[in-house]
Amino acid sequence: MARPRKWRRVCRLPNLKKFGPTSDNERKGRLLMMSVEEYETIRLIDHEDLTQEECALQMNIARTTVQKIYNDARIKVAASLVDGLTLIIDGGDYQLCNGNNQYCHNGSCVRRNIEQEK
Repeated sequence: MARPRKWRRVCRLPNLKKFGPTSDNERKGRLLMMSVEEYETIRLIDHEDLTQEECALQMNIARTTVQKIYNDARIKVAASLVDGLTLIIDGGDYQLCNGNNQYCHNGSCVRRNIEQEK
C-alpha cells in the first residue's frame, strides 16, 4: 500500500494561471502544467528569497521534497521560455494557509494580506 501524500501548505494562489503564447498553443496542445505547489516553491525561493529549508518549514514538508518540487518547477519554466509553451498553473496536493502559521514569511499569507487591506 502506497504512503498517502502529505498536503503542502500554500500561502498564495497565483493571480494569473496562464502564461506564454496562448492562441496557437492551446489549439495544438502545446501546454505545460505546473502544480500550485511548484508555483509556491518558485515564489518562496526566487521571489521571497527564502532558502530551501525556510521554504520547507513554511510549506510543512521536508527540504528534500522542496528540492524536488523546485527542480521540477524550474524545468517547466525553462521549457516554457525556451520552447514557447503555454504554462498553466493548476492542481496539486496543497491546502491554503490560514495565516496562523508561525513560519509565514514577510506577511505573504492570503489571510494576512486580506487583513492588511482592511
